[in-house]
Amino acid sequence: MYLLPVPKEVVYRESEYALPHKAQIVLAQSCTQQVYEYALLLKESLQECGCSCSVRRGGSGGTVSLAADESMPEQKYYLEIGEKGIRIVGGGDSGILYAVQTLRQILQQSGLLLPHMEVTDWPDYEVRGFYHDAARGRVPRMEWLESLVDTLSFYKINQLQLYIEHSYLFAGMSELWRDDTPLTSDDILALDRYCQKRGVELVPSLSTFGHLYKLLSTTQYRRYCELPDAGGQPFGFKQRMDHHTINVSDKDAFSLICDMIAQFLPLFSSKRFNICADETFDLGRGKNKERAEREGKDRLYMDYVKKLCAFVTEQGSTPMLWGDVLLGFPQLASELPEEAICLNWGYAPDQSEESTRIYAGTGVRQYVCPGVGGWNQFINLQRSAYENISRMSSYGVKYGCEGLLNTDWGDFGHINHPAFSIPGMICGAAASWNAGELPEYERLNRQISVLQYGDASERFSGLTGILSEQVSFGWHDAVLLKELWAPQGKEELCARLEESRAQIKTGPQKCKKIEECIHELKRCTRTMEGAKRRMVYPYLLAAQGIQIFNQIGELLLDAVCGDAGCAQTDFDRADAGKNRTEFSRRAYDTASALEEWYYHYRTLWNTVSRESELYRVSEVIFWYADTLRERVAKYTW
Repeated sequence: MYLLPVPKEVVYRESEYALPHKAQIVLAQSCTQQVYEYALLLKESLQECGCSCSVRRGGSGGTVSLAADESMPEQKYYLEIGEKGIRIVGGGDSGILYAVQTLRQILQQSGLLLPHMEVTDWPDYEVRGFYHDAARGRVPRMEWLESLVDTLSFYKINQLQLYIEHSYLFAGMSELWRDDTPLTSDDILALDRYCQKRGVELVPSLSTFGHLYKLLSTTQYRRYCELPDAGGQPFGFKQRMDHHTINVSDKDAFSLICDMIAQFLPLFSSKRFNICADETFDLGRGKNKERAEREGKDRLYMDYVKKLCAFVTEQGSTPMLWGDVLLGFPQLASELPEEAICLNWGYAPDQSEESTRIYAGTGVRQYVCPGVGGWNQFINLQRSAYENISRMSSYGVKYGCEGLLNTDWGDFGHINHPAFSIPGMICGAAASWNAGELPEYERLNRQISVLQYGDASERFSGLTGILSEQVSFGWHDAVLLKELWAPQGKEELCARLEESRAQIKTGPQKCKKIEECIHELKRCTRTMEGAKRRMVYPYLLAAQGIQIFNQIGELLLDAVCGDAGCAQTDFDRADAGKNRTEFSRRAYDTASALEEWYYHYRTLWNTVSRESELYRVSEVIFWYADTLRERVAKYTW
């Protein structure tokens, strides 16, 4: 029996309880109306097992009884499966929900014949969150967002934040979102209501300081940018990440940001608001250079953040902000409002505890924020994410942090399929419920394979983790080569490729490993639940994408560096003409394979995401297809 997150206390008995084919869920008078929503979730699971099921309030008897006990902590629960039926007691609505989700996991694996058992359980972190990028590439479809909320709730995650820069339909700001497919007020209100039904707090998150590319590139608002040439540069994924910080000295700019907050905040029932305020790379480098030299960048940053926090507080919300900039001058953290929450992020597999220790020393409220390792990857780096989440979770408990917010970014167009973040999300759920006691990596993958993918062989999630490690020339490399290295000419491009020669040359070996994983993933379909077999296809498609870009890396290395005397290649041998012809054929074939792959990738994208910035991804894909035909195949670098 696999349960995630792993309960604190579980006692199994030898006997079993056979569910009646006519089941009844009984809500005690102590249950709120919200608990009825949780009873409906349980009813659906019972029906999937083969029961007829009804729900009633009050009275005795019933197959499953749900009750609240105010003497218990809100999120604690007790679940008993015995001879007379199933009993659930929670400290509040949350505790009852978590007991229901544990029971649903048991039903999923045991069907109508359940083990006699007792579960007593509670979380280590009060807040266990998930942060999803809904701006820099993908704007999710509502159906996918609802399925995400269902998954979060199933694994007892109780907070969701969507990262927004420009992807909300702000009134009077059509130039900001005109070439996008933004979320609307109807979308947010509906999602907030859906989250409430699943016991998840939807927290608004809006860029208000740095990372304002679209806003500060518009004709209407570019004058508010710190750098004077905003909007004058062609778009680049790297350019967007590095620049576009607001002018903190411009009163009209601050008024604009406040207006955006005032439009966005009332759509949420949450009383928290994330102002972001991270990676303000250009602060004090342009219009505020003299002021920064006079007062210091730390002063510029803190004065602006304090104004933002004050405005959010005036609206009745608790401000939250990313902690990377403030880490440079933690002595000023005491100037934040007492209720403000610092989001302390760090994504390395060997992440240090230093930042967590520093913030703990300031006395500021703090969440630790690891990541699911998906940005700039075709498939999320599952092992790296596991190591990162495990470390950050343990640091948070050591230093008394209030929550864990597991992050899922979309840098460089959000190339990975959003569902690939689910293993890392489940890892975060397990780590925040039982901080410092995460199952070892292979065991966790077996548990995820069963619970999430319905794979009785327990191999699926382990295989996808192996697939993610087979990159020799990936999306991050591809974007940087197109945007930064290639425009500088052959010499610079060759130098960059030579730096990665050893990695690129592992391509054939890694492509062979990909083929082995593809074969084994297909084997998993023999042991997967029927409806869940559809989860295999996105991974197979992503694996093909990794293979194609691995091949592109090899072709580029040979074409760009082959005649430069950097290394011996096929072109240096006596049969150069024959080798050149074969090389050209490979380049043309790879270009065609890339375009055919992208056709299917685009189709899959549209099943879970709005059109959003797919066109920016296509620009990179088509540039490589054209380059393979026009320059690589003809060896004209």
